[in-house]
Amino acid sequence: MKCIGNQLSRRGLLTVGAFGSLTLADYFRARSALAEQKNYDFIPAKAESVIHVFLPGGLAHQESFDPKPFSPLEYRGEMGSIKTNTGEVISQTLPQLAKCADKYTIIRSMTHGEAAHERGTHNMFTGYKPSPALVFPSFGSVISHEYGPRKDLPPYICIPNKPNEFAGSGYLSSSYAPFALGSDPANKGFKVQDLNLPGGVDVERFDRRRRALEAVNGYFATRQSADAVGAMDSFYERAYSLISSPNAREAFDIDKEDDATRDRYGRNQAGQRLLLARRLVESGARFVTLTYGGWDMHNDITSNFNRQMPALDQGLAALLNDLDSRGLLDSTLVMVSSEFGRTPKINSTAGRDHWPKVFSVMLAGGGVKRGFVYGASDPTAAEPDLDPVSPENLATTMYHLLGIVADKELMAPGDRPIEIVDGGKVIKELLA
Repeated sequence: MKCIGNQLSRRGLLTVGAFGSLTLADYFRARSALAEQKNYDFIPAKAESVIHVFLPGGLAHQESFDPKPFSPLEYRGEMGSIKTNTGEVISQTLPQLAKCADKYTIIRSMTHGEAAHERGTHNMFTGYKPSPALVFPSFGSVISHEYGPRKDLPPYICIPNKPNEFAGSGYLSSSYAPFALGSDPANKGFKVQDLNLPGGVDVERFDRRRRALEAVNGYFATRQSADAVGAMDSFYERAYSLISSPNAREAFDIDKEDDATRDRYGRNQAGQRLLLARRLVESGARFVTLTYGGWDMHNDITSNFNRQMPALDQGLAALLNDLDSRGLLDSTLVMVSSEFGRTPKINSTAGRDHWPKVFSVMLAGGGVKRGFVYGASDPTAAEPDLDPVSPENLATTMYHLLGIVADKELMAPGDRPIEIVDGGKVIKELLA
C-alpha cells in the first residue's frame, strides 16, 4: 500500500470510512503501520511557512559557507575566513551571519549533475531533473496546492517578481501560480501592483462589480471546464480577497515598519526584500520566494563578492534575529540556495566557473537543528566528502517539515499520477 501524505493510499483507502466501518483509531493505527513500512515519521508539521532566498547565478561556496583556508591559494582564493559563534569557520564575507550561526544549519554537500543555469535552477526549484515530457511544479505551487491561502494572503508570493520559468505551477492548475509584487520593496514609493482600488471606485461599486463578475463566471463555468476558466475564477477571487482585506494590505505595507528596523535590515534590495518576506509570513503567507544579486562570477570574484555580499549578510542576519525575537523562527523555515557552486580552482580571469558537483545551502528554523553543519566537501571543495545531499533529498526534507509527504501522487494531465518528489529521503540528521 502506497502512502500519499495524509491519505492512506490513492488506490486503497482514499478516505476515512472507505470500508464502511473504519474508526478514527483504525485510521491512525493503519497510518502508523504505513509509517513503519515506508520508514516515515508522521509528526506534526514543524514549519508553517517558508522563506526561500534564491541567489541566481551560482553562489561560490568557497567565498561563502565552505571556505578552504588550508588549501593552496589558487583553490582557496583571496578571501580569508572567520570563526562563527559556534566555533565553525565561514568566509570573511559573512561577519554578521558568523555572529548568529547558532540559529542556522549549513549543508556543505549539496550535489547534482547539471552545470547549465536553467537546468540547475530547475533542480533547486522543483526537486526534479528537467524533463522534455513534463513541466514540474515549483515548491511554492505544490504548497499552494496542498494548503491553499491563509488569512486572505496568497499562499505563494514572489519578491519582487517571478524569478524564473521554473518558479511556476507546472502541470498543476495555473491557479497555483505565484503572486508577484511587480515592484521592488527597496524602491521609494513602493506599491504592490493592483492591490488598491482604482481611482473613482468605492467599496460599494467594487462589490457590485464583483457580484456581476461572479454571475458571468458562473455562466461560463457551466459550459466549459477548462483549467483556464477555473484558474481565472480563482485568480479573481484571490484578487478580491487581497483588495478587500485590511490584513493583506497591511502585510504588504513595508512603510509600517519603523526606521530602526528598516535600517537594521539594510536600505537596499537584499534588506528590504527580506524584511517584506518576514512581514508576509508573519501575516499568513505560506511560501515566499525572493531573489537577490547575480552570482555568476566568472571574473573578479573577490571584488564582486565585496560589492554584493555585505547587504545579504546584513539582511539575512537581521531576518534570523528578527524571526527569533518574535517567536517565529521555529515555525518559519528559511532556505538560502543557488543553482550550483563554483569551480574549485580560480580561473585565468580571477573568477570561478560553473560547478554542480558540490555546493552549499543554508537552512534555519522550521524544525531544523540550530548551530549545525551537515555533510562536507573534500579539501579543495571539488566533491562531497561526507553525506552528499541531492535536490530530491533537500526537497523531501523541506516538505516533511511542512507536514507534506513527498511521495504523495499529484495528477498531471491525462490523469497521470506523479509523485511530488521522486525518490527523495528525509535527512533526519537535520531535524531538531
